[in-house]
Amino acid sequence: MTQLVGLDVGTTGVKALALSPDGDVLARAEEAYELSTPQPGWAEQDPEDWWQAAERALVRLGGKPTAIGLSGQMHGLVVLDDRDRVLRPAILWNDQRTEAECAEIEQLVGLPRLIQLTGNRALTGFTAPKLLWLRRHEPDTYARIAHVLLPKDYVRLRLTGEHAIDVADASGTLLFDVARRRWSEEMLEALELDPAWLPRALESPELSGTTAAGIPVAAGAGDQAAAALGVGVDRPGPVSVVLGTSGVVFAALSDFAADPRARVHAFCHAVPGRWHAMGVMLSAGGSLRWLRDALGSRRGYEELTTAAEEWAPGTEGLTFLPYLTGERTPHADPHARAAFAGLTLRHDLGAFVRAVLEGVAFSIRESLHLLDGLAGTPTRARVSGGGARSEAWLEILAAVLDLPLEICHVQEGAAYGAALLGGVAGGLWSDVHEAVAACVRTHSEVQPVAEWIDPYRELRERYRALYPALQANTEETPR
Repeated sequence: MTQLVGLDVGTTGVKALALSPDGDVLARAEEAYELSTPQPGWAEQDPEDWWQAAERALVRLGGKPTAIGLSGQMHGLVVLDDRDRVLRPAILWNDQRTEAECAEIEQLVGLPRLIQLTGNRALTGFTAPKLLWLRRHEPDTYARIAHVLLPKDYVRLRLTGEHAIDVADASGTLLFDVARRRWSEEMLEALELDPAWLPRALESPELSGTTAAGIPVAAGAGDQAAAALGVGVDRPGPVSVVLGTSGVVFAALSDFAADPRARVHAFCHAVPGRWHAMGVMLSAGGSLRWLRDALGSRRGYEELTTAAEEWAPGTEGLTFLPYLTGERTPHADPHARAAFAGLTLRHDLGAFVRAVLEGVAFSIRESLHLLDGLAGTPTRARVSGGGARSEAWLEILAAVLDLPLEICHVQEGAAYGAALLGGVAGGLWSDVHEAVAACVRTHSEVQPVAEWIDPYRELRERYRALYPALQANTEETPR
């Protein structure tokens, strides 16, 4: 039986899917691992954990893959020596230690030129600032670097023995010429980084190598580009909204276009010759998980969101800023902090949960607003990620965005998109568009609740005013 396998090397675990040629899920598997935070603002993982989890997930799927596609968390820095041994724990996408290095990069290159070359400004989660941090703080480790990979590409190395990356994931390193879809000699020279460290960059559906058993492995894509394919956003049209650990709004572009102030990302898409613009908030589903854990609640997520439904929009003035790990969009601010504002004696657990759901939705709306200038105003969105399993959250999000939300028949967007890329690399389909047309289907739609739209427009203004007010208060407080 043809069995297309997608592996998504995520922040909390590896997800694996096996698909039939018509897009039906034959098997699922998920293997979890831990996140290490050795200092405040740091986030690290052991790459060996990714590989062991991937091996276990493949075994649990059963059967024999016909082709494999890879996806995973973006920006993470994996450094290897000349024998492909891991030199230190990987520094992840949500790590915030590189503020000084980001400022250094923007000063060295100049912000306008940096945006022109890479489509982005220097952000703490990106890969290049992490390399500069290593050079400054761990010079002995830095001196031993022979190879630089991103998380999913370490799993590829263990699967195939190949050092490779796809153009979508490479776009998030700050070392890639996004418009020309190749490594940037100018960036490497400006930052004094060795180009020999970097893997070859391939288009996402290209063959990157084969396993010892001869199974073809596609180049794959970063998790957001793969997730967009998994919900059918392979060309301009509907936007992709992902409610995962982070929250993402993703719009496909026919041509390269970058926001002049780099408030949203401009990356290569997983479709050859296409690009995408993307807004990212760092703590979407992560905010709800934090609330549950911080309160010591044993309730499941469904029970929590059911409690939230007892409250009307706005939760009687309770507002949540979801900046638990700093923020990217709309505020590129590693020092941004989360907050509840407007608490009263009436507010209970359900109110806290609803405020979190609304705060995340408002932040996603900010990203959508910024994308309008690059991709045009969308008429619908397709949602995926763990948060998309909550009908209550989707109703809030639809009203805040004032868009109908389409639900696909498979919700594991990134692993699903990776499997489609594997099918193209394995020769089942001629290109990505054919794969998407053959497999991606929607099964339902969530319409905005009409009576919520206007109240949420007013509440959004209160939400938007809270960040600058708290920032100003922090700056004025004596240290």
